Amino acid sequence: MKALFTPLLCLGLLASGPAWSQDGPQLNLPRTTLSAGMRLIHAQVADTPQSRTVGLMFRREMPDNEGMLFVFEQPATQCFWMKNTLLPLTAAFVADDGTIVNLADMQPQSLDSHCSAKPVRYVLEMHQGWFAKRGIKAGARLSGPPFGK
Repeated sequence: MKALFTPLLCLGLLASGPAWSQDGPQLNLPRTTLSAGMRLIHAQVADTPQSRTVGLMFRREMPDNEGMLFVFEQPATQCFWMKNTLLPLTAAFVADDGTIVNLADMQPQSLDSHCSAKPVRYVLEMHQGWFAKRGIKAGARLSGPPFGK
């Protein structure tokens, strides 16, 4: 009986797979609206360990003014990589008051680590070049519910 149980359990785990395999990338996360000056950002909120781990992996497209806001429990040096991420992205490492600490362009499928210059709780990923095209640099402030505005 034990010999049957182990293969059946493994088969069941393989069939169920990760959460995103049934419905594609995680598209049904909570959302919030942020602003960078006059620009609105429609951000999915990844605020659980599972949603932060998957992030924007396997996503083949994303609307121009959409991104993903990663929310951590407490400030720390946050580091991101692009394993299984197909879109080129820019990460904005954001302080509690909405100030962008630093920006990092990240290449698809790369294992290079991109880290915050100081401890932060928020990281906003947008299409690569989104911030640059709008003249948004480190020191600019985002506003919206996560930042108390």
